[in-house]
Amino acid sequence: MTQQLPQTPSTEPELAGVRNFRDVGGLPTVDGRRVRHGRLFRSGHLAHATAEDSAFLGGLGLHTVFDFRNEADHRLDGADIELPGVRNVSIPLSDPADGAEFWRLVRDGDLDQLRSILADGKGTNRMIASYRSIILDRTAEHSRVLHALAEDSVPALMHCAAGKDRAGLSIAVSLLAVGVERDAIEADYLKSNDAHRRYKVRRSDTSTDGMSAEVVELLNPLFGAHADYLAAAFATIDETWGDTDRYFSKGLKLAPETRERLRDRLLDEA
Repeated sequence: MTQQLPQTPSTEPELAGVRNFRDVGGLPTVDGRRVRHGRLFRSGHLAHATAEDSAFLGGLGLHTVFDFRNEADHRLDGADIELPGVRNVSIPLSDPADGAEFWRLVRDGDLDQLRSILADGKGTNRMIASYRSIILDRTAEHSRVLHALAEDSVPALMHCAAGKDRAGLSIAVSLLAVGVERDAIEADYLKSNDAHRRYKVRRSDTSTDGMSAEVVELLNPLFGAHADYLAAAFATIDETWGDTDRYFSKGLKLAPETRERLRDRLLDEA
């Protein structure tokens, strides 16, 4: 059963040009500690941040912004704004050529085309396969992120386009590394479904037919956060490496002392 998450110390901002922003501070670990507030943030892309958004983000004391988008994402939404004194690190977690035709149909296809690629569970199956693939094939990228956090990159903000999938998995991996409970990780992940957080679906046909109830339902597996997706990622870790500790030591080449430094940087005092 998913547990109730603690309230953050201050009111969470609703930024005008940045979707899905939040501090993951307060999440509980299996040994009774909590993620420290102001250490690790997540969001959608920063390309459309307003001046007020930029001022808020600039006041967080960020060291690093990790951008997990690929070149196609950058062409669609634009580059992140520059925050003074903050290091921007690009670590694409998906190939821009992967599924290019699929995503073109998502944007431009008619109802019959959408049915052909998304109906009867095909959209859900594609997302589950994507989550599994990122865990299996992007170990070097996730290792790079965790080593950076352990060394000097905190406070950090992680984002992709919507702040849900690639950023969601990177946040999940980071939280697992410091011992956050899986139920708590899932509860935070599912916050991406909140109406004010969801990525705005971009379709060429914005008419009533182009965004009908059936179209929205077909697209939901792609643009919603679903517990089955994160569960598939966790199952991939367990099936491939046996347990979480082996995933970090063998898969991500994270030494015990590095994980301990990571815990020191991200968690409240024991």
